[in-house]
This record gives sequence, structure tokens and C-alpha cells, in this order.
Amino acid sequence: MKLLKRILLVVLILGLLVIHFFVPRLISEIRNPVVSLIKRNKNVNVDVASNSDSKLNQKEFLFSSFDGLKLSARLTYSSSNTTKGTVILLHGIRANKEQFKNVIDFLSENGFNSVALDSRAHGKSEGNFCSFGVNEKKDVKTLIDYLSQHENLNHFGVWGQSLGGAIGLQAMGYDQRIKFGIIESAFSDFRTIVNDYFDLHAGFSYTPFSNYLVNRAGTIAEFDSNDAKPIAYCEHINQPILIVHGNKDERINIKYARANFSKIPSAKKELIEIDNANHSNVWKVGGGAYFKRVLKFMNAQ
Repeated sequence: MKLLKRILLVVLILGLLVIHFFVPRLISEIRNPVVSLIKRNKNVNVDVASNSDSKLNQKEFLFSSFDGLKLSARLTYSSSNTTKGTVILLHGIRANKEQFKNVIDFLSENGFNSVALDSRAHGKSEGNFCSFGVNEKKDVKTLIDYLSQHENLNHFGVWGQSLGGAIGLQAMGYDQRIKFGIIESAFSDFRTIVNDYFDLHAGFSYTPFSNYLVNRAGTIAEFDSNDAKPIAYCEHINQPILIVHGNKDERINIKYARANFSKIPSAKKELIEIDNANHSNVWKVGGGAYFKRVLKFMNAQ
């Protein structure tokens, strides 16, 4: 009986140590090899075109983040005689800038430059941790500084998916030089979505527990987890914006798109609900009709 109690005590202590030190890394650490094995992204190839032979005028470059990381981006120029603007493309978690190959073609053919960014800790960019928009919105600001100074570009927009959409919302509220946005499948609040993910993947959720993990993730990755709240930045968005979400999204419920939309004071805002689309196939289900709506929106800005 004593042996059993000792075993249970050891198991309990080990479990608490795992919860305190390791589980929060599942949330925010991108490049830990153990975390990568467990959290292998099933959506890396979602809606990605096979466009490796692109003949577009492109160049890759590195720039320094506000905190000294080298971040990687690809600038693709408009293939039209005139350029309507420059769209910054923001990918989802554990993906990279290659996610946007289709969109890069689409934008170039229709008169827009694009800049596909590898977010910190993703793709070819440095860093180990994702901060769910807290640091990433500052990276977008620094990218705009770089493009303005070194490429003489102006009139910027953002187009973000999932985590990239959440970053886009925060960036739009943070930097008014962003003149328009297309925000797809974004969450409203970091704490809430972590709790939702527990419910989705574990079959249960307990807010005090998920909040504890969020706080620990912020401590480990050195960011303010309370600032990872796109819906708070929505209150400062006066630019034209499209909020887009699939009504069959089980990973990030469409109610968060509606909540974000309701907080945006912009006089030029539209909520597009893609019927029967889930978190990963908005482009595929929306099809050509969706991209025509997006192009009409961008052409009006």
C-alpha cells in the first residue's frame, strides 16, 4: 500500500512538472523538435498552389525585427503597368509564406505588389516562439518601415489567414498606415481560443486551467498574454476591411468573426460567411466568386 502511494505521488509530481514546464510550450514554442513532432501542422498544404516555376518579378530579403530577429519575406511586384498597392500576406500557425503562392499570382496579375512574410519562428525567419500577435504586429510595422524606406512603396494592405488574420487585426489597429485588410478565419482572444482548443482536442475545458497555461506560455515566450487580444484592436480599426469566415469552422468558431466585426467602427466593413467552408478550405469552397469579391474590395481602396 505504501509503495502504491509513493508511485502515485511520483506520478502526480511528474504530471505537475510536465504541466508547468512542457505543456505551455505546446502552445507557443514553434521550433522545439519534441513540440514540432506532437504539433505537426496538418494544414501546411492547405490551399497552396504548385507554382515553383513562377516567372513573376520577385525577390527575397531579410529585415530586422524590433527586437533584433532576422525575418524573411518575399516581395513580388505587380505584373501590370500600374501598381494599385502592396499587400502584406500573413500565414497561419506552423505554416510559412509558401502558403500564399496562389494569392501572389492573383495579386500580381491584378496590379498589386505582395509581400509574403515568414512570421517569427516560422519558415526562414529567426525565433522560437509565437506570441499570437503581441510581437508580430510590431514586426508588420517594422516591415512597413523597411518597405517604405528601401523599396519606396506605400499604400499597404494586409491579407491574413487564421493566426495571420489575428495578427492582421492587431496590426491594423496598431498602425494606421495599413489602408485595408482581408481577415480570414481569425480568433478574437488568445485565452478564449486556447480554452476552445482544449475542448476540441481533449473533450473538456476548464477556464482556470487553460488560463494558467496561457500565462505560463506568455512567461516562457516573454510576451504579455493579456495583449494577445485581436478584438481589443478591432476597436481602433477605421480602415476598410473584409472579415471572412467559414460557417463550418470547428477550430475557430464563426462567432469570433462576428464578434470582431461588431467591434470595428469602420464605415467600410463587410462580413463574408463562406457557406460550408471549414477552417482550412475557405479559398477552395469560396472559389472564383470569392476572389472576385476580394478584388472588387481591393480595387475600391
